[in-house]
Amino acid sequence: MQRHLISAADLTRDDAVLILDTAEEMARVADRPIKKLPTLRGRTVVNLFFEDSTRTRISFEAAEKRLSADVINFSAKGSSVSKGESLKDTAQTLEAMGVDAVVIRHGASGAPYRLANSGWIDAAVINAGDGTHQHPTQALLDAFTMRRRLVGRDAGIGQDLSGRRITIVGDVLHSRVARSNVDLLHTLGAEVTLVAPPTLVPVGVETWPCEVSYDLDSTLSKSDAVMMLRVQRERMNAAFFPTEREYSRRYGLDGDRMARMPEHAIVMHPGPMVRGMEITAEVADSDRCTVVEQVANGVSIRMAVLYLLLGGAVFDSRNVPAVTHTRPTGSEEK
Repeated sequence: MQRHLISAADLTRDDAVLILDTAEEMARVADRPIKKLPTLRGRTVVNLFFEDSTRTRISFEAAEKRLSADVINFSAKGSSVSKGESLKDTAQTLEAMGVDAVVIRHGASGAPYRLANSGWIDAAVINAGDGTHQHPTQALLDAFTMRRRLVGRDAGIGQDLSGRRITIVGDVLHSRVARSNVDLLHTLGAEVTLVAPPTLVPVGVETWPCEVSYDLDSTLSKSDAVMMLRVQRERMNAAFFPTEREYSRRYGLDGDRMARMPEHAIVMHPGPMVRGMEITAEVADSDRCTVVEQVANGVSIRMAVLYLLLGGAVFDSRNVPAVTHTRPTGSEEK
């Protein structure tokens, strides 16, 4: 493993499989009554979030606490950032406090890379989403979910996603999730197809390691997994499609379209979902939809990333004794 996790494109096939296999071990720990390991005891991790977040921030915090790290949550709102403090000054403040890792989400593409390579801070940097650029742990948890569903929980150990066909649908232009997934799934051997209106396809997409289609219906019958993306209105400064109804008619996933998918195929969504637009309630609540699994798997993946970056060894839950609590008796009771 490398020192930082900035982009899914930085991971080799062996790096990615190691993270997925380690996450599988972490998931076994999560099945225990006491979901706690002493691995990062004495280490300090800062969650440095300059953008609003629910799933990612809580997921990282849960992962850090399950590894017994000391956690500091930083939000730009209510901090000196709102007074004009720069990223450099914030980083140097954290360096003075002696933090071991920084999980950063920032609205500017490239901010995590800048933090990791500037010399401002001597800590591991994990990208939790930067602008429209990358979100590597989201891609890892998506791949982890696919491997579990399509290959098998135990059969998947040491395996990649070779030969699997993944379709990513929606607002690719503004999606760091799409970019990260294309990079990682290609590394893991999967065949990726992007489906979107022409106005929501990025310039230069022909250089990406994937296919591009503008017709959702033509891709469904040959997809092992269909990942729906949220239309990110907060990043749009123009009208990219006529109406919500028109977008839903052409690129939304409903029960009829889901029925055209192979029986083993799954439906994914990074969240938050806009029900009725890119995905109907019928699909979102079906057994084939993995949204809740993705949230649970996100904690295991982020535990694995933190462990490998700060612990540096291959984790095996079978070598960690289960923690049990017994009631004190006799003279031990106070």
